[in-house]
Formats: sequence, structure tokens, C-alpha cells
Amino acid sequence: MSTPTAPARPGARAAQSLGAVVGFLVAVELASGVLQGYYTPIYSDIADRLAISDADVNWFEAAQLLVSALCVPPLARLADVWGHQRVLVLATAVTALASWAVAFAPSFGTFLVAWALQGFYVVWLPLEVAIIHRRTAGTGRQDVLTRRAAAVLVGALEVAVIIGALTSGVLVTAIGMTGLLALPAVVVTLVLVAIWFGVEHVPGEARGGHDLGGLGLLTTLLLLVMGGLIALRLLGPASPWPWLLVAVGLGLLVPFVCRERGHREPIVDVRLLASRGQWPVQLTAFLFGMSVLGAQIPLSTFARTDPAVAGYGLGADAAFVSVLIGVYVLCMAAGALTLPLTTALLGPRGSLVAAAVLVAIGYGLFVPLHDGSVQVLVNMGVAGLGSGALVAALPAAAAAAAPPGRTGFATGMTNATKTVGGAIASAVFAIALASTGSLEGPDLGHAALAGYLVVWSVCAVAALLAAASLLLLPTRVVENTAAGQ
Repeated sequence: MSTPTAPARPGARAAQSLGAVVGFLVAVELASGVLQGYYTPIYSDIADRLAISDADVNWFEAAQLLVSALCVPPLARLADVWGHQRVLVLATAVTALASWAVAFAPSFGTFLVAWALQGFYVVWLPLEVAIIHRRTAGTGRQDVLTRRAAAVLVGALEVAVIIGALTSGVLVTAIGMTGLLALPAVVVTLVLVAIWFGVEHVPGEARGGHDLGGLGLLTTLLLLVMGGLIALRLLGPASPWPWLLVAVGLGLLVPFVCRERGHREPIVDVRLLASRGQWPVQLTAFLFGMSVLGAQIPLSTFARTDPAVAGYGLGADAAFVSVLIGVYVLCMAAGALTLPLTTALLGPRGSLVAAAVLVAIGYGLFVPLHDGSVQVLVNMGVAGLGSGALVAALPAAAAAAAPPGRTGFATGMTNATKTVGGAIASAVFAIALASTGSLEGPDLGHAALAGYLVVWSVCAVAALLAAASLLLLPTRVVENTAAGQ
């Protein structure tokens, strides 16, 4: 791979070039938004095409989140060494190939593999924040410019999510599934060309080799835990094997942490993650991932469920689910854009805590209020306000608390921990939706309402725990975050 190389431009020149770079990075976030919004209204249609139940859709979502969690640490580390632009190109190329494979996959197995590899897109936003943070070094306004640019990127992301959701909802009855699934691949391919030529390469600041042993331990750990959750779904909670797999996986945390603490260039810098400025942010990202990533498929399948058949649900078609997603994402955009105002009213730490509490309230409202479209819209709107603020703030907060040679790693880990939380939650939610009792006639593919109540309760509790962890964020970090808004 060969791209133009230019030295980093300090001071005013870096600030002047920022607009052009952000423009190309906005294109990347537009593609990211399409990937995140386009499929949600048509999950039930994808399930029908693959002849699987609604609950089983959670498994290929869990597979994508697992791949995302595994790819972020090595890619973030590679970006600090090799250059953020080069790794952004690499991740986009993999995502483009996987998107084309999703469109033309002939079976569930090939679709599962392609869908999982599509998860490489999760590293895009952290790398973009790292590119901007690096480019604005020496301007005297690095935090300010980084936060403002990040807000623009998040705004583009949310707009694209709405466009993607509305587009698939309208086209699902107009074109075949292959053509419908090919459109995101076209978008990602065009973006790959844009960033190849539009974002210049700047060499990384970090030095050293790659911790392949640590990556192997991390991969084994996550595979054992996820494998245990899958076995729990297949064998049931009475079997000892799923619990053994989970226990062994969690047990590997001890040698993994010991190795990483003693390694000169670890794949996961556990010392940095354990610092007072990082661990509340990373823990919040993990807990936040349970709702923002793990709960999206259950929300879609709940809305598509016919109440005349299952006794619950909205009986919505793909077009109406697109509207639901549009409202949710609009509220996310509002939450991100009003973060400076809430910061002025509540203070830096208070605004972040309030965002997490809003997520908890939104999902908590689903437990008693889920019988009508208006109730679901209100619940999703409340959760969306808090989610948007957290999406905008977490990578920036991680960058503010990281040394220059670790910005790619720190911002990347917010997405890595978020995707791990989402992957675990997605697997747990699949178990909840399947184990709470299928309706008569397994061909209907519906879970009992109790499974959805578990999903919403877990999301609400996780958000409350995130709010508690944010209370422990050092004042210096939240002040830097606020100063950049």
C-alpha cells in the first residue's frame, strides 16, 4: 500500500488544513452511519432470507461485535506506529470487501463470516479523532479543535444513520435483497477511494514491535467467553460446559494483565487503562455498548412483531421501523450538539453523568411502557439524547487523558470496550429471548415478552453503573473535555 507521505504540519498551518481533512473524514462517517442505520429496519427481512428466527439474528450481530472488539487493539496500536491514515485505509478496505460479500453471500455461514468482518468499521471514528488530535498539535488549541471536529464527525454519522435507515425501509419492497444489500458496499468503496487520496499519511510517533502473544491471549479469552455464552444458548444453563468455558476465559485475564504490564510495547496498555483519567471512560464505554450496540436488534424485532400473533409488539413494517430509528438518531444528534449547553448548566462531570442517566431512564421506561408507538418513540428519544452525548464525548475524553504516542490506542479502546460490552450483551440478550420460552410454533420465530423485559432492564442498570463510574472521573479530564466543546 502506497500513499503520499508528508510531514506533520505544526501550528497555524495544521489548523488551516483541518477543514479539508475533516471534509474527507466526514465522508467516512457518512459511510459508517449508513452501515449502522441501513440494516436495522430490515433485520427481520434478512432473517427471512436466511431462514432463521429473530432470536438467532443476535448471533451474527454478536459475531460482528466480537470481531470488532478483537480488531481494534491491534489496529489502534498499529496506527500509533505505522500511521493513522494507513490503518484507516486498511480497515476501510476490509469493510468494503466484507460489505460486498454480505450482499452476495449464498448461505447463512458465508453471510455470518462476511457480516463479522464488516465490523472493522468500528475503528474508523477513533482513528479519525486521533488523526485530528495529531494534526492540531502545536496550535495551542488542540483540545478545542479536536472536540469541534469530533462533533462535526458525530453529526455526519447521525445524519447518515437516518438516511441509511430511511433508504432501506423504502427500498425493501422495491428491489431484491441482493441489490438492497449491495448499496452499502458501493458507499464504502467510494469512501475508500476518497480517504486514499484525500487524507495524507503522517508517520506514527510510537516505536517498538507488536505484542502477538498478548493478542493471542486476548483472542483466546474473548473466544472462550463468547463460546461459553453460545454454548449456554445451545445447551441450557443446567449444563456445566458453558459455565466452564466462561470461567476459563475470565481466568485468562490474570496472565493477560500480568503479561501486558510487563511487556515493553503491549497490545493493550493496561497501565494506561488503569489510570484515573482512563478507567472511568473505558468502563463507561463498556457499559454503554450494552445498550447502544447490543439492544438494537431486539428493538427492531420487537417493533416488527405482530401483537395479534405474539401478544406484544407494534406490528410495524420496515418503513415504520425506519421512522423509529430516525427519531432515535435525531435525538442522538441533539444530545451531541447540546452537550456544550448541558455542560454550562450542569458542569463537565454533571453533563456526562446526566447523559448516562438519560440512557438509563429511556430503557427503564420500556419496562412499563411498550404497548404503543408513541410510548416506544418517547422511550427511544430519551435514551437517544443521552446516547448522543456519550458518543460525542467518550473518544475525546480518552484522547485528552492520553500521552501523544497513545492517542490512537486510547480513542480506539473506547470503541473496543464498547464493542466488547455490545458483543457480550448481544449474546446474553439472544439467550434471554430464546430461553424465556418460545411461542407455540417455532416457525413463528418470536420470543416471549419476558425476554425483552430482561433486555431493557439490563440496559437500564448498565447505564446507571456508567453514571456512577463517571462520577469518579478526575476534574482535569472533564474540564479538558468541556473546554473543547
